[in-house]
Amino acid sequence: MNREALLYERLPDDEVRCGLCAHRCRIRPGRRGVCGVRENRAGILYSLVYGNLIAENLDPIEKKPLFHVYPGSRTFSVATVGCNFRCTFCQNHDISQMPREAGDVLGRPVAPERVVLAAAETGSRTIAYTYTEPTVFFEYALDIAKLAHGRGIGNMFVTNGYMTAEAVAAVAPYLLAANVDLKSFRDEFYREQCGARLQPVLDSLRALKAAGVWVEVTTLLIPGLNDGEEELREIARFIHGLGPETPWHISRFHPQFRMRTTPQTPPRAIRLATDVGRAEGLRYVYSGNLPGDEGEKTFCHDCGHLLIDRFGYTIRGIDLDEARCPRCRTPLAGVFS
Repeated sequence: MNREALLYERLPDDEVRCGLCAHRCRIRPGRRGVCGVRENRAGILYSLVYGNLIAENLDPIEKKPLFHVYPGSRTFSVATVGCNFRCTFCQNHDISQMPREAGDVLGRPVAPERVVLAAAETGSRTIAYTYTEPTVFFEYALDIAKLAHGRGIGNMFVTNGYMTAEAVAAVAPYLLAANVDLKSFRDEFYREQCGARLQPVLDSLRALKAAGVWVEVTTLLIPGLNDGEEELREIARFIHGLGPETPWHISRFHPQFRMRTTPQTPPRAIRLATDVGRAEGLRYVYSGNLPGDEGEKTFCHDCGHLLIDRFGYTIRGIDLDEARCPRCRTPLAGVFS
């Protein structure tokens, strides 16, 4: 089901320049871009993963994590292989790095209509494009999103945010929400650990917010790499600039992929980071990968009343009155109806 790609330009000598992500790969005939799933065939750029699912699951929306979108609901999650990053700590490296590490583009053919039908049949309120990077299967995700939007099913990107402005503009009208990884506030980290740059991620976050997409931000806290207090303050201040209502998820690192000898993040480091976020004026700061921690819960930012009680991905109780605190009537920011 290979499909001609969107957002590319033809260059002399049958070369092309991809305009989908911030790498803006210049690709010679017979070669692929950084993502490993977009190939130049005689001067035409093709997506090799259109309609080629490697994963589809029914997940709690809290797993994305999206805490302020239909809490307690299920989301139909889909992915193809490939990624435009090469994160040394990737938890889904077996599928995200498959085209780069093994040269394979595996999956099973599933048409966009079938994805939307499956979401509807499972009672999912949303479809999440997740596990790998949705930007690299953009044409497929966009076709699904348009169909889902027409049926009243929301669309959500779980993304590294390395999209071009053109890609954001194309998909934003069909996106209900996005969780964007802000992995660090240092360009050095992005270059060494991800093979990318920081600025395009910041630009995408601003563009998504400006387009009216509900945005939540996730930072995986890795000991010794991005857990310094000053860097955390810089991240928090940037998120506050997007809007103090923007949720920040600070997740605990577990050793994996090329970082198997790096220790787990101490719980105290997660709690310090959440304290930093709140001190910088963010209303909703969450601890991730710490089931049972108080930082998983949503409290009214005005009076402190417990609004959403969580344990891991499980909702134990919701106390809202039409998306408002029942005690002081302060609205809870997000998508609830």
